[in-house]
Amino acid sequence: MKTWIGSCALLLTLGTLAAQEDEGEKPEEKSPLSAATFSGLKFRSIGPAVTSGRIVDLAVDPRNRKRYFAAAASGGVWLTENSGTTWKPVFDQQGSYSIGTVVLDPSNPLVVWVGTGENNSQRSVSYGDGVYRSDDGGRSWKKMGLEKSEHIGRILIDPEDSDTVYVAAQGPLWSAGGDRGLYKSTDGGQTWEKILDAGEHTGVNDVVMDPRDRRTLYASTYQRRRRVWTMINGGPESGLHKSTDGGATWKKLGNGLPSGDLGRIGLAVSPVDPDVVYALVEAAEGKGGIFRSRNRGGSWEKRNGFDSAAFYYGEIVADPVDVDRIYVPNTFTMVSDDGGATVRRLPEEHKHVDSHAMWIDPQDPGYYLSGCDGGIYESFDRGENWHFKSNLPITQFYDLEVDDREPFYFVYGGTQDNFTLGGPSRTASASGIVNSDWFVVRGGDGFQIEIDPRDPDIVYAE
Repeated sequence: MKTWIGSCALLLTLGTLAAQEDEGEKPEEKSPLSAATFSGLKFRSIGPAVTSGRIVDLAVDPRNRKRYFAAAASGGVWLTENSGTTWKPVFDQQGSYSIGTVVLDPSNPLVVWVGTGENNSQRSVSYGDGVYRSDDGGRSWKKMGLEKSEHIGRILIDPEDSDTVYVAAQGPLWSAGGDRGLYKSTDGGQTWEKILDAGEHTGVNDVVMDPRDRRTLYASTYQRRRRVWTMINGGPESGLHKSTDGGATWKKLGNGLPSGDLGRIGLAVSPVDPDVVYALVEAAEGKGGIFRSRNRGGSWEKRNGFDSAAFYYGEIVADPVDVDRIYVPNTFTMVSDDGGATVRRLPEEHKHVDSHAMWIDPQDPGYYLSGCDGGIYESFDRGENWHFKSNLPITQFYDLEVDDREPFYFVYGGTQDNFTLGGPSRTASASGIVNSDWFVVRGGDGFQIEIDPRDPDIVYAE
């Protein structure tokens, strides 16, 4: 039936052209690559989810940990309401597929804020187009401005006033200017005021709040610029700042922090004792590491010289029940039980490396959610064992090729940190294409791939 309809359409078109020629009219010339040419085609997912992809942030409903949002570096925002048994993409119709952060309003978990543009600075980072808000749990969205921010580091919502929102905007990675700095809205995102400005080359990476005093804020400025040939990761405008009046005025903190040029700084206030503030500091000349203040930023002590490779990692997480326990997502997730003086690897056997986000249940501190380059993992026993969510298809492909196999051609691609993969475009199975249909061609980070046109079993990968 579809073929017959298509044939009629073709005959009607030819008839129209013939009539135009008889009447001396010239048919309108249209590009074969116009939207109309492809209007009858629809995208369909063929996977893969066998390796998933980079997760940069998690936002968990405090009333129900089965419901949470996952932000993908280059795969939009996904919602699960059953602990990852099923997922729904909720951001596909918006202006950016690259996400930096997602957060729920503490007063109303149905209000969701998304900052677009991945907040790392590696080679494969993609940019965003500002800040979005949903008032219905992710079903619909409204753009709330800061379109030129390109990379959002953090969004912080006042727990007592939902209309007061802070946005840490890193700003463009490859150029100066744009919407960069710390912005504040007191009308739910309708208007924004820049309350911390460190210059056209420097944005704000992180902002945290004292849970006892919502007017006390800590924010880190971050000077960085990527070039084709190098990454300028730090400078004299990077630093740590504190406000006690909701951002109206700021004081730059020192007294124990490294001197000289700083880079990216991640922050965490202990919910157990908010006098204790942790900072993961990148600094020149090997002066960086884990720093702790026990007097609300008045003075700092270097606890450990851990190198965070901050262009790709930069977060520090405080345990919800133990003031001395902290986590540092990194190539391997690091944990400390003595306030950062010593760090060790969290048990992560059979778990993907390169962690970027972590959530610990304050009611059950042995329960972890971890977002990494391989997707989302869940642990019920402090990392001793992990469950991989193998149904989240957000693999980041650098390059794609197809072969001439019959009856169904295969699709191949090199991926970020998840091998070079191959899989069928269709199958004869009633289940469709499943994870087991995909296979690894080559390990490591994949990129370009070529298939011999005479023999589809001969594949070249790098």
